[in-house]
Amino acid sequence: MTNKRLLFCLLFGLSTLMGMAQEDFYQHYHFTKADSLRGQLRLERTCYDVTFYELELTIDPARRFIEGFVDIHYQSLLDFKRLQIDLYENMTIQRIEYQGQTLAYERIHQAVFIDFPKQVAGSRGQFRVYYAGQPTEAIKPPWDGGFVWQKDSRGQHWVGVACEGDGASLWWPNKDHLSDEPDSMAIRVAVPEGLTCVANGNLQQVVPLDNGFQRFDWWVSYPINNYNVTVNIADYAHFSDTLQVDDGSKLPLDYYVLRDNLSKAKKHFEQVPGVLQCFEHYFDKYPFWNDGYALVETPYLGMEHQSAIAYGNRYLRGYLGGMIPRDMDWDYIIVHETGHEYFGNSVGCQDLAEMWINESFTTYMEALYVECASGYEDAVRYLAAFRNRVYIKNQEPILGPMNVNWEDWQGSDHYFKGSWMLHTLRHSLGDDELWFDILKSFYQKHAISTVRTQDFIDFVKAKSDRDFIDAFFRQYLQFPQIPKLEYTVDSTDDQWIVKCRWARTIPEFNMPVMLGTAEDYRLVSCTTEWTAYRLPKVGEQNFKVATELMLIDVEKMDKG
Repeated sequence: MTNKRLLFCLLFGLSTLMGMAQEDFYQHYHFTKADSLRGQLRLERTCYDVTFYELELTIDPARRFIEGFVDIHYQSLLDFKRLQIDLYENMTIQRIEYQGQTLAYERIHQAVFIDFPKQVAGSRGQFRVYYAGQPTEAIKPPWDGGFVWQKDSRGQHWVGVACEGDGASLWWPNKDHLSDEPDSMAIRVAVPEGLTCVANGNLQQVVPLDNGFQRFDWWVSYPINNYNVTVNIADYAHFSDTLQVDDGSKLPLDYYVLRDNLSKAKKHFEQVPGVLQCFEHYFDKYPFWNDGYALVETPYLGMEHQSAIAYGNRYLRGYLGGMIPRDMDWDYIIVHETGHEYFGNSVGCQDLAEMWINESFTTYMEALYVECASGYEDAVRYLAAFRNRVYIKNQEPILGPMNVNWEDWQGSDHYFKGSWMLHTLRHSLGDDELWFDILKSFYQKHAISTVRTQDFIDFVKAKSDRDFIDAFFRQYLQFPQIPKLEYTVDSTDDQWIVKCRWARTIPEFNMPVMLGTAEDYRLVSCTTEWTAYRLPKVGEQNFKVATELMLIDVEKMDKG
């Protein structure tokens, strides 16, 4: 959809875009019928709820070919005679069976509309979709979706798949909408002998077959969003560890790596327990406890596949050896993707337009990990590394357009700007005890479920009882630009005389701001009208606005 964005920019100009709210920003985009069929919760989707998937496949890496079936178990929410599932057009549906019948269906783009005998609200059923084909190959995984077909240094097949944004229907039939997760899932995959297939959850058994293949049967005991369903195929070496937490319970940690990397992986992955302990401190125990925690080496950088995290950071510090401050020594992919087990996998968004719920919280969790491991000042310094135009572009709202399966982000604002929004909210509240209570209690209330943006806004309002919350989120989520604080400052021997107001914001924006010195910031209320304050001087330090703690622009005005 990039061409839509370019056309829009040419027609309206970047300066116009900067001032438009989210509800207006996308109104001139042209979305296709295929976009709507993928993104909307039409009657053919809302009429039923998926309760269980049984996915059984044979994957032939030599032919780059998959074939098999999925049993879709459902509960009828309404009376219906037609429902929608999704599967990419390049994949062939061989037949669809229900109670011994072959069902008729219609394919429109990636949507598949299946005709049923009348289904009654409250009833339960199951149908099977047989299919086959060569699935989409990823060009730049994980930023575009598809299979990755590679070989390791020993010439063995090394296969993975990542499909966030593009959708799980690029490789298996399902109701491909984030709002509907099955209660559990079975994943059974046959691969050539000599290779191992690692999927989500727990391995139940390995079944030898007569055709030179063997089948790996995995069981996921928790709800799982579709794009998190994964297969990883290689000649893996496996080793394990155990994390014991304060209540005495033990979490199995499993690692699947290429054989040549076994020794370095054993050393490098020693950091995992510390990461999990930090996140337990801020939120709760690892959310998918019964399914275990796993890192699986993949031929692409990484992805938050639930309980089977894709790891491809080459055993380097930071992000492929860079990005984090030079004096920090931890693996970005381990921290970020483990964070996603909490936000994205346990608490996840219901529409791709609200992907900030997954990504902003998880990116902020990187700073929380630093704060846990080495202190608040280092966490502030870590976030400061992303306070620039490389990471925060302010070209589009953090919220995308709803109901169109939005994946055309032009930057990473729903990662880095969103994390800075949370950093800003923490300091505008001015109460760390309250802030950490909000994070933990919101997570615990909504664990293993999907949420909407408004759920978090309402939760913060109820917990904090602050009058600036609605305007805060509307400004940061729905407008491309960030607020600008205009101020004047004069001084006496022992005081600063400060006037401030918000500019380039919605009229009702009234976020408190931190002023003074880094050693003695004062949280003061500012609105879009000039407000005056007297603040005490501290030593010989100069007056400043806390831009290291708040995502705002600042302009000192003439006092005239």
